[in-house]
Amino acid sequence: MKNIKLHAAALWCAALIAPALMAAAVQAQSQAQAQPQTQATARIVMHAPLRVLDPILTPAYITRNHGYLIYDTLFAMDAHSRPQPQMVDTWKVSDDKLTYTFTLRPGLKFHDGAAVTADDVVASLQRWEAVDTIGGRLKAATDTLAVSDTNTFVLKLKQPFGLVLDALARESSVVPFIMPKRIAQTPPNKAITEYIGSGPYKFIPADFQPGVKATYVKFADYVPRKEPASGFAGGKVAMLDRIELVNIPDAQTAVNALRNGEIDFVEDVPPDLMPQLEGAKGITLKSFGKNSNMFTLRMNWLQPPFNNLKVRQAALVAFNQTDYLEAQIGDPKVYQLCGAVLSCVSPYASEEGATQIKAPDLKHARQLLKDSGYKGEKVVILHATDLPIFTNIAPVTAEALRGIGMNVEVQSMDFTTLLARRTKKDPVEQGGWSIFQSSMTSLELMSPVGNPNLDGRGDTGYAGWSKDDAMEDLRNRFAATSDEAERKKLALEIQRHAYAQVMYVPLGGYSKFKGYDAKFADMVDAPIPLFWLK
Repeated sequence: MKNIKLHAAALWCAALIAPALMAAAVQAQSQAQAQPQTQATARIVMHAPLRVLDPILTPAYITRNHGYLIYDTLFAMDAHSRPQPQMVDTWKVSDDKLTYTFTLRPGLKFHDGAAVTADDVVASLQRWEAVDTIGGRLKAATDTLAVSDTNTFVLKLKQPFGLVLDALARESSVVPFIMPKRIAQTPPNKAITEYIGSGPYKFIPADFQPGVKATYVKFADYVPRKEPASGFAGGKVAMLDRIELVNIPDAQTAVNALRNGEIDFVEDVPPDLMPQLEGAKGITLKSFGKNSNMFTLRMNWLQPPFNNLKVRQAALVAFNQTDYLEAQIGDPKVYQLCGAVLSCVSPYASEEGATQIKAPDLKHARQLLKDSGYKGEKVVILHATDLPIFTNIAPVTAEALRGIGMNVEVQSMDFTTLLARRTKKDPVEQGGWSIFQSSMTSLELMSPVGNPNLDGRGDTGYAGWSKDDAMEDLRNRFAATSDEAERKKLALEIQRHAYAQVMYVPLGGYSKFKGYDAKFADMVDAPIPLFWLK
């Protein structure tokens, strides 16, 4: 049966890739007749199928990756996690640190030929602030955000906010990408219908097949910054003339296609398939960085049984990171035990309170569950089946909770459905849920303010809807200060409080690996795929 499935997957992949290869050959022939130089085209397999194109509507990483191809940002984080100007040319800050004046770089253009203006920026930031964790805090600290002239906008704060530039340089979901005003004025809970940015690549709507294929071409009028590329910052010099995202759901089929030259880049090579690329002629296997990702677990505070602190504490004591990492990754050279709620690559990393990095105390977990008054309420675990990186996570959670006497049901679905399902606040009997797990980039977790798992705003916050005023106060104080010693102190308090209340459970870090051919030898090093030259 396994061989039949693999054979079917291979036939499906061939059916998908062959037309693309034929079309590319025809295109290359016609281009060769029209111009002396050939165009560089690459076929890329990302970690998930691209279906949603609005990077403000969804926090999905595949949509974020799409966003980095076609949009640009006002600031960007360099390789040392320092915010650097990107679309901004100059800026100044008042002595009281409450007024920021920004001027855009001259000559910025959108893909439709229109000039980028301060009006576009303000509209884009307002849409972003409505959905992003850091953006929301920036908005709460803002008095006014207004256009001064065509290329200048002014941010006036009503209270100190020490993370203004960090917020504008936010690297991961949700990124403050700049769009034309007419598009940015779309309500944040409604999908945009035009995909026009000012970044190094243009999206080709006519080629888009949701979940199957997406095409991008170099934007000829994009003017990179003069500084060398560094992480997300610096000169974004497009390394390709044409990018084709193709979806190959089976990881083995994708690795075979890379080895055979049918595709050029695989974003996420599973650890068990990495040996097939090590030493392969013309192929490079490279890490996105140590502990570039972390597995996470989030409980639903709105519904029983995890609205009960003692039940959350019992679950925490029952978990064991090694079980998760061995089941899903399997190679100790790739994974690392890590109980830091801000990830182990954060300058504020601490492991206080992280019982799950040690062998579980099941006797204590059972006693906590008994003391909680747990009445056998069903625990529904959402399980994504279409992404290889999640295959074994939910079963480990289910086994751990059943081991201490909980009533557990694993419900399987594709990841897009999971993202929609986790927004439901209903009881489990009415389609709600109890636990969802994710693989999050460390970029998402490093900041106490940006980490969505530490959101304490209740039913207006991040899915899981933890209501914790003390955590919100700690995060507000962190956001307000620019003093590094005070930030370190607050980060440690946040670590301790997060475990005391079981805001979420870090399940361990791991290094994500990409595989690629010679076309990507000069690709900038970054924690996610950025297709510009280093």
